[in-house]
Amino acid sequence: MTAPVLLFSAFGVLLLMGAPITLALSASAALTYIFVGQELTTLVQIAFSSVNSFPIMALPAFVLAGALMESAGISRRIVGVAEHMIGRMNGGLAVTTVLACVFFGAISGSGPATTAAVGMLMIPAMVRRGYAKDYAATAVATSGGIGIIIPPSIPMVIYGVCAQASITKMFLGGVIPGLVFAFSLIIVHLILCRGKDLTQGMEAFSLAGLIKSLKDGFFAIMAPVLILGGIYSGMFTPTEAAIVAIFYTLFVGIFIYKELCFSAFLKSLETTCWITGRVLIIMFAAYSFGRLLVQYQIPTVIAEGMLSISSSPVVIWGMVIAFLIFLGMFMETLAIIMLVTPVLLPVMTSIGVDPIHFGVVLVCCCAIGFSTPPLGENLFVASGISGVTLERLSARALPFCAMNILAIILMAAFPQIILWLPNL
Repeated sequence: MTAPVLLFSAFGVLLLMGAPITLALSASAALTYIFVGQELTTLVQIAFSSVNSFPIMALPAFVLAGALMESAGISRRIVGVAEHMIGRMNGGLAVTTVLACVFFGAISGSGPATTAAVGMLMIPAMVRRGYAKDYAATAVATSGGIGIIIPPSIPMVIYGVCAQASITKMFLGGVIPGLVFAFSLIIVHLILCRGKDLTQGMEAFSLAGLIKSLKDGFFAIMAPVLILGGIYSGMFTPTEAAIVAIFYTLFVGIFIYKELCFSAFLKSLETTCWITGRVLIIMFAAYSFGRLLVQYQIPTVIAEGMLSISSSPVVIWGMVIAFLIFLGMFMETLAIIMLVTPVLLPVMTSIGVDPIHFGVVLVCCCAIGFSTPPLGENLFVASGISGVTLERLSARALPFCAMNILAIILMAAFPQIILWLPNL
């Protein structure tokens, strides 16, 4: 038995036995390391290297910013603005959740951080208004993936470095696709919520109410303006923007809204440690698994095999999108980008695909990976907040993922959806 066969066999058997996904990833990786004669101390080094990177530092910082925003009243005001934009309609609160993730995605640049920040506020609110708890958690988890498409985006920074492409153009290229993703999720919510009474406690749309919510939430809406303005002006990097978000939230919560007290600050730290710790453990397990994939060049073999089948751009796009979505089920986003960019980018450019076009589609495929098991970081975060099992959330997420895949196909077929803003 070769190492790759053992790796996937052990992983599959553990999943069938009902082992937690994190355990299945790490145990199958450990078993393969033993089989090939490597010392298990290698896993310790992998655990350290998986979290010892500058972009990963943004995760706990943005999670803390999100937790503080909830305690400081910023998240509530952002949601209030989104809610007044929608008004009273069936599925309105689910649509509000999508819009809130768009707003918060412009602050965080991280899928799990967006899921955590919006989920801690919206999941209880949706349950109180008649939504099933698993539906509420799924709504947040699937919308949280928009956080890496709407700029600033940490994965887009990583792609820009790997592909030597303009990060500013990547950010601009992600604006319309992020809105397309949001619109596709809204369509699914409106279909699934049709005929249900989910409008209790919601106000009808009015211009006066919207203006009032904008006035009340001015400093909340200014958060993404400050973060994006600082990044585009070159004042700080996306990771440094996470620290700026924390201090901005502290200032607004203590001196302007005056809702952030010391006990709430301590609770925010506790929440940050719990969510970050859980996600980092998953990342370590996925990184160990992905390390073996790279070591045995499995993605390279698959990619070369796919691209040798046909030279048709349509066929190649179809295979590449399917391949990236498959990788997103098993590997962490940054690892996928660093792994496939050197392999697939030369092939895509040879058939006339713009590097910015390919990069944004790559990030969008990775965004779906946040909502698909076994890795599905957003599902883990939403599961931790709601207490709903990962299996129930995974089943609920299927129609949302299918609609997002259709959106990606649309972006691949019509490059100007991505390239219009960068080309301006």
